[in-house]
Amino acid sequence: MPIEESGNLLILVDALVRAGDSTLATRFWPQLTQWAEYLKANGLDPKNQLTTDDFAGHVAHNANLSIKAIEGIAAYADLEERFHRPGAAEDAFVAHEMAQQWVSMSQEGNHYKLAFDSPDTWSEKYNLVSDRILDLKLFPPKLHQAEINFYLTKLNSFGLPLDSRADYTKLDWELWTATLADKPDDFRGILDPIIRWTNEIPSRVLLPDWYDTKNGKQVGFQARSVVGGVFIKALSQKALTTKWRQRDVAR
Repeated sequence: MPIEESGNLLILVDALVRAGDSTLATRFWPQLTQWAEYLKANGLDPKNQLTTDDFAGHVAHNANLSIKAIEGIAAYADLEERFHRPGAAEDAFVAHEMAQQWVSMSQEGNHYKLAFDSPDTWSEKYNLVSDRILDLKLFPPKLHQAEINFYLTKLNSFGLPLDSRADYTKLDWELWTATLADKPDDFRGILDPIIRWTNEIPSRVLLPDWYDTKNGKQVGFQARSVVGGVFIKALSQKALTTKWRQRDVAR
């Protein structure tokens, strides 16, 4: 998963630095640069690669994976700026240009496609949450709201399907997706079927992260740490990003 993991690590290291820990950034700067260069060359329109949703198989031109790459480049640009490295402004420009291209490549009516070459599809764009948490300002808020409005029309009894190919979902990604909502009612609109599922789940396994949104049954996975992703809403609060900014000023 070269695009997936390169983007993940750049985003995570940027988050660590903002939280006051520069250890990994300084130790692995050559690798960070290598991953950012890879994403600039290959990230906008990914080839046939797996994403973190590897159980769904390979998807070329994956729009959600492209978001991860763009955010990874923007995170690297932020690191360059914080460490006074050359190229920060240029890489930030590249990320924003790629984000604009993404919008035109992915938009289909009132929503955005699963893959750039796949009409009549949709998917949870949960990767957009990093744009919000790190305040990268890559994608316009109206894009977030358009996706949320569309998702609210696709809810099943026990949650929001991962994408248009099947009725199953991932619990953590649902909460990441819900966190894109600006309005509390919209957030609750996605959350309420999940709460219903936690109360009515037909499985003896509590909170499996891969389940069917129509019958509530576990599809696979259990007792996995990724379920901690349901707390991501806390990271999206402005108080935390404000705290990060204040720490930067103090340094």
